[in-house]
Amino acid sequence: MGVLGVIPARYGSTRFPGKPLALIAGKPMIQHVYERVSQSAQLDAVLVATDDSRIQDCVASFGGLAELTSVDHASGTDRLGEIAGKHQHDYYVNIQGDEPLIDPAAIDALISQSLAVNAGMSTLVTGLKPAEDQAAIDDPNVVKTVVALDGRALYFSRAALPYPRHQKHAHYLKHIGIYMYTREVLALLCNLAPTALEQAESLEQLRALDHGIAIHTVRTAYNPVGVDTLADIARVEAALKG
Repeated sequence: MGVLGVIPARYGSTRFPGKPLALIAGKPMIQHVYERVSQSAQLDAVLVATDDSRIQDCVASFGGLAELTSVDHASGTDRLGEIAGKHQHDYYVNIQGDEPLIDPAAIDALISQSLAVNAGMSTLVTGLKPAEDQAAIDDPNVVKTVVALDGRALYFSRAALPYPRHQKHAHYLKHIGIYMYTREVLALLCNLAPTALEQAESLEQLRALDHGIAIHTVRTAYNPVGVDTLADIARVEAALKG
């Protein structure tokens, strides 16, 4: 049944309403994301899961696949769960819809390495260097990950973890919000209530850790340039020209 890539795309963003349809170099952002994700060699299919017919129509206009899902979903994972109820696959990859420069090779690495260790849930991380990336390390909008020697995520936080009591031993990993799930783990997650840690940090992956679901991490050199505000579009356009 293979691997389905799902791009959740919600119209009603608080900071940037209609963000998936924002033009970047003359093309809607969701089209940039869809076309790059479709270059993945490991995905069997790609689908946009949206809550708005305007996004569905936009995806159809460039030949992509999109389905309407409930407007009541609290997270992209819940939206993915609805899609899984309609499309039978062994694995699902949840791909951020606001990363128009996403690297298909990073998706392929996540899939291939997760399959190699038979991971029920997995995600991407990339290294941060204190000498060069201190602003990101201190930024609560950049989620940091603490990882065990075997690659399991021990914790995710908006804080700068680990605390650098001995600087030379402090190594930082940035979490990249792309997830891969087996069908069974995805169904389990969608039926679990939010936990205190998840609500404290506003990080839904902590729900999995709270309930004993292991999250395997895959290292990548890919460091996303996401679009959170209108001002970020200029950064992406500059990167595209570069």
